[in-house]
Amino acid sequence: MQYSNVENLSPQTIRQVMRELQEMETTPPEGIKVLINESDVTDIQALIDGPAGTPYAAGIFRVKLTLNKDFPQTPPKAYFLTKIFHPNVAANGEICVNTLKKDWKPDLGIKHILLTIKCLLIVPNPESALNEEAGKMLLERYDDYSQRARMMTEIHAQPAKCAAGAAGDSKDDDGPSTKKHAGLDKKLQDKKKEKLLKEKKRMLKRL
Repeated sequence: MQYSNVENLSPQTIRQVMRELQEMETTPPEGIKVLINESDVTDIQALIDGPAGTPYAAGIFRVKLTLNKDFPQTPPKAYFLTKIFHPNVAANGEICVNTLKKDWKPDLGIKHILLTIKCLLIVPNPESALNEEAGKMLLERYDDYSQRARMMTEIHAQPAKCAAGAAGDSKDDDGPSTKKHAGLDKKLQDKKKEKLLKEKKRMLKRL
């Protein structure tokens, strides 16, 4: 079902993108792990660690950038593949950030985009909300927003879930969140998951 634009990109653009992805694989930006799809350079995925001190902390979020045929003259589309409660992320996962719209410049690279998305987890922008409910809650009832975002993180952004299909990409991560989750007894984890799902259903009923 996925459509590839590889044949529409110039060889120069493909080389530049591959070079940047390989650089990020060798020296990854803090909290970002790029997942290279050798067969389709237009499909770029990465795992972003939820920043400490935010409702997304201890979560790992899979994001996807899709390069269109006019890249880099036009910005790529960016999506969260991991479900997230955030003012600037639509229900389908699409990300709204100025870097990918009016502030786009052709010389901005993949690394810059991924770092911008990570920054969005630290400082959401409710003024350009794609999720109006999240934007309103952030401005008017921050504690409720934080609780809802944290609950979604605990349900959907656990390392094992987000790294599924990435050949155990999070195994080598020796950060505190990975150690914490690795040490959890499976039964306790299942119970916690069940409780969170019940809470989620109750919250969704009230909406």
